[in-house]
Amino acid sequence: MYLCALMKKINDSRKLLGVGPTADLAELKSIYRNFMKEFHPDKFQDEAGKAQAELKSKGIIEAYHFLVSINKETHAQNAAEYNTTLSTSVIKDFEYQAQTLKVTFTDGSVYEYFDVPKNTYVKMVNADSPGRFAKRHIYGSFVFRNASKSNA
Repeated sequence: MYLCALMKKINDSRKLLGVGPTADLAELKSIYRNFMKEFHPDKFQDEAGKAQAELKSKGIIEAYHFLVSINKETHAQNAAEYNTTLSTSVIKDFEYQAQTLKVTFTDGSVYEYFDVPKNTYVKMVNADSPGRFAKRHIYGSFVFRNASKSNA
């Protein structure tokens, strides 16, 4: 059965950390800390062990940050900021790669929307108002995360 890219990334991240779909932020943080204690490269004396631990810890860090960024608790904590960005800022720039739409706003906020079909992106590019199109067809329709704050 075909899994979309986002579901594969979510499942791979959960599998790596050994958590289920109902994991909350506290559980993710606890598991992350325990893994980092176990696999921190400084715990290993030999170069091969350090290199292997570094690879493992990078994967753990990436999985943890990704799962935290798309978690419903994180979205709830940041809802006011997100809604302020959507209501007071306009799209400064956007790019599309591997079904991920990255939108940069004039307030410097950057959000990534996952599993956006290419035809939806093409419609946004061709829309008279990409911002209006995004409000109707992107925001609230796709899993998203705050990617960063740029220096706008």
